Amino acid sequence: MKTLNTVPHPSCFVTQHDVNIIRDTTAEAEQAGMLHPQQIALIYTNKWFRLLVPEVYGGAQTTLTGLLQQQEAISWADGSMGWVVTLCNGAGWFGGFISAEIAPKIFMDERVCLAGSGAATGTAEITKKGYRVNGMWKYASGIHHATHITANCVITSDGEPVLKDGAQLILPFIFDRKDVTIVPTWKYIGMAATGSDAFEIKNLEVTSNRQFKIEPAAAIINAPIYLYPFHQLAEATIAVCLSGMAIHFIDLCKGLFAEKQKQPRLLDWQKALLTEEIDKAETKIARQRQVFYEAVERSWEAIGQRNVIPDERLKAVSDTSHMLARVSRKVVDELYPLCGLTAAHTGSEINRVWRDLHTASQHSLLTFGPAEP
Repeated sequence: MKTLNTVPHPSCFVTQHDVNIIRDTTAEAEQAGMLHPQQIALIYTNKWFRLLVPEVYGGAQTTLTGLLQQQEAISWADGSMGWVVTLCNGAGWFGGFISAEIAPKIFMDERVCLAGSGAATGTAEITKKGYRVNGMWKYASGIHHATHITANCVITSDGEPVLKDGAQLILPFIFDRKDVTIVPTWKYIGMAATGSDAFEIKNLEVTSNRQFKIEPAAAIINAPIYLYPFHQLAEATIAVCLSGMAIHFIDLCKGLFAEKQKQPRLLDWQKALLTEEIDKAETKIARQRQVFYEAVERSWEAIGQRNVIPDERLKAVSDTSHMLARVSRKVVDELYPLCGLTAAHTGSEINRVWRDLHTASQHSLLTFGPAEP
C-alpha cells in the first residue's frame, strides 16, 4: 500500500470552472430548496451521480478513495451539492445488488439519480405477485432530481411482521419516481438546497425483483466496491462531506481575517491570534484527514486482496470517520467567534457554510463515536 504522505486540498479534484458555476448559483439553489439547474447540468456532464454505478451499466464504478476525494471536493465547493451527490451516489451503489432483470433499464439512463431513505418507516405486504407497499419516509436528499427512489420496508404477511432470527425482517426496495408522492417537510437552518423532503407511497403493487439485499453475499456485480460493507462506506462518505465544508469555512476565514488584520484598531497580538487560529485549524483537519485516508486505503487494500476486510481495519474506518466529523465541527466552532457579524449574516457565504455543516453533522450515523484521544 502506498502511504498518503500528504492529503491534497479538495480543490485538486474539481476544476475552478466548475467551482465558479457551483458557487455562483448556491444562493438561488437555497432559495429554491433544490439544486440549481446549472448545478444539475454540471452533475450530468461530470457523471457525478454515476460514480458508484457498475461499469456494466456505463457507470464509473470508482475506487473508494477516488469516490471520497471527489465527494469531499464537491462538498468543499458547496455543502448542499456535495450532500446530494454523496447521498444519491450511496443509493447508486445499490446497482451492484439490484436484479439484472431491471437494473439495466434503471442505470443505463445517463441521468439516473437515486434518492431515498434508510429508515424502515414503511411496510411491504407479501402478495401472490410480489409486495404491496405503504409508508412515509423522511429526509430523501435529492429527491427532486431523482429518477428512482429506494426505501427500507418492514416485510409483513397477513398484516403481521415477518421475523428472521427473532427480529423483524427489513428489506430495501426500488421504486419509479412516478410511483411516489413528495411531501414538503424540509424546513431546517441549513442544507436547504438538498431538497431533503419526505415521500409517501400508498398501496403500490410491485414485483419481487424490486426488492434487494445489500450484503456482500447478495452482490450481483462481483467487484471490490460492492463487497465493501455499506455501514463503513456510509460513514466515510458522510465524513468527507463534513470535512469538505470545514475546509471551505477555513478558506473563507483566511480572506475574512486578512481584511480584519488591516484594521488599525486591531492590536498586534490580536492580528497574530487570527493567523495562529487559522494555522491551528488547518493543522488539526489535515492531521485527521491523513489518518482517515490511510485507514480507508488499508481497508481498500484488504478488500482487493482477500475480498474481506479484517475487523480491526473496519473499526479504524469507522473510528477515523467519526473523528473526522468531530474535528470538522470543532475547528469551525473554534474559528466562528472570531469572524464577527459577517458569519452571522444569513446572506453571507460563510454563514451558509456554517449552517450547512451544522445541519449535515446531525446525521445519526455519526452522532456517537470513539472518545477523543
